[in-house]
Amino acid sequence: MKFRAFLIIVLTALLAVTAEASPVLMISIDGLRPTDVFDAKKNGLKIPNLRALVKTGAYATGVRGVLPSVTYPNHTTLITGVSPALHGISNNTTFDPLQKNFEGWYWYESDIKVHTLWDAVHDRHGVVASIGWPVSVGALSIDYNVPEYWRAETADDLKLLRALSTPGLIARLEHDSGLPLAALFGENPDNDTARARYAERLIDISFPEFMTVHLVSLDHTQHTFGPGSAEAHAALEQIDTAVGDLIADARRIEPDVTVAIVSDHGFVPVSHDVNLMTAFEQAGLIAIDQKKHKITAWDAMPWGAGGSAAIVLAHPDDPALKDKVAGLLAKLAADPSSGIGKVIDKSEIEARGAAREASFFVDFKLGYVDGRNLSGPLVTPSTLKGSHGYFPDHKEMRATFLIAGPGVTKKGSLGDIDMRDIAPTLAKILQAPLPSATGKTLF
Repeated sequence: MKFRAFLIIVLTALLAVTAEASPVLMISIDGLRPTDVFDAKKNGLKIPNLRALVKTGAYATGVRGVLPSVTYPNHTTLITGVSPALHGISNNTTFDPLQKNFEGWYWYESDIKVHTLWDAVHDRHGVVASIGWPVSVGALSIDYNVPEYWRAETADDLKLLRALSTPGLIARLEHDSGLPLAALFGENPDNDTARARYAERLIDISFPEFMTVHLVSLDHTQHTFGPGSAEAHAALEQIDTAVGDLIADARRIEPDVTVAIVSDHGFVPVSHDVNLMTAFEQAGLIAIDQKKHKITAWDAMPWGAGGSAAIVLAHPDDPALKDKVAGLLAKLAADPSSGIGKVIDKSEIEARGAAREASFFVDFKLGYVDGRNLSGPLVTPSTLKGSHGYFPDHKEMRATFLIAGPGVTKKGSLGDIDMRDIAPTLAKILQAPLPSATGKTLF
């Protein structure tokens, strides 16, 4: 009798856990600012599907991301719940001072040093699917995977992406959606519509317990035309339609799905480039072959991230080198025309959980971004109209979080939140433990 009573208690507890679990569809709209959602009516934006999630679920007034506020570090924080110092994705591009890797990005999931939400769901035998999520190439925990990847930006990249995706999956998605893989390959709103169509078909195929989808055209449009531009508004309205169709399809397949809309950073208008390389070359910290426009040797190197730049030393324990670089950065920061707003050292970098490789980190003034010139003036006009990458202290860098569905136990405003809190919150909804996360659950 005692054993039967014990068994009933255990089974009841297991059923309670199962009842609480909800599938999760996490959609990232790269570069989506909170103001784009909350001030949509005032700005003439027609985004009914995103606004519906605000009305029916919970939302953050802003999400404080990690340093630097660029795509790959923050997307990795979104699925791990930890900062770059722990998860290992310190920037979009890998540190490559002599350009041996041809500006390669952190594409490969094997570079992530901690457990991910993909791993957590896979560990409990849940089905995982993904379309275009950063740092997902080779992710064994994703059962159905079309990763984000490019190399030469030619037609051969499509062959490579097909080879890197789950075997046979692209052909099935092309057939079921009626769209060739080439329809996804780009950064325009039509490409995001195609990504959403592939995601819909993937849900039909796989019935995933956890799915991640990355939409990129808003980010690209804001870089090109500026945040709040007519072009950016048009892109977001088309994305909203695609997201609405994707959510409807997910709810048709699984009515109990919890939908989380996330973004990785905010955006500001920009007008100037800060070409730190020229100052480092003049200080004798970098050797440049100007004819070939190529760096040939370095002692200290800026590692640009849009609105900020990590400074990496070839010999970080060399006190003379460290003092020389500190002196150069102090001199530049003292000049109001340099575009430099703030410089932090190793101790503050560690406190912020940013790149372990960096000995210093430079935050540019809003409106200034990292430049690529190896010669000429320090500050030049920028070809970009908008950017991000600044220290997450700036409210303009706040990201977006909206969530609705059975897994949401609190409605309305969550206030400002830390990006590291999103992964453990979704892990709880999924009933998939993520003990390595340093953030807290929001519900």
